[in-house]
Amino acid sequence: MARQALGTLEELAYKEAPSPVERDAAIQRFEYTFEAFWKALQAFLREREGLEAASPKRVFRLAHEVGLMGEEEARLALTMADDRNLTVHTYNEALAQAIFARLSGYAELMGKVLGRMVDEGHPL
Repeated sequence: MARQALGTLEELAYKEAPSPVERDAAIQRFEYTFEAFWKALQAFLREREGLEAASPKRVFRLAHEVGLMGEEEARLALTMADDRNLTVHTYNEALAQAIFARLSGYAELMGKVLGRMVDEGHPL
């Protein structure tokens, strides 16, 4: 499910000059992709490492601790969590543009981490 969600985000996240509707659609796709991503990571940590975490930020910190994310990736993931929390304010044009500008980096990060999970034999 996380891979499928990421695929929908990638369709829009790399657009250079999106219309406002495309930008807003990309942000909405980011919201559900983020949810699928952190929950897949949460399940991976529980099943493979025996670690429990109830929030995205804790999941990202644990992923770093077990070596699934590097330090820079964990920092980016924490920033991504902050942006996800701000998406309810995308009526703010400047904020919507700023979040959209970061979506390609977030999509790249999620793709790399999901790939590592698949390499470890975790079904997504």
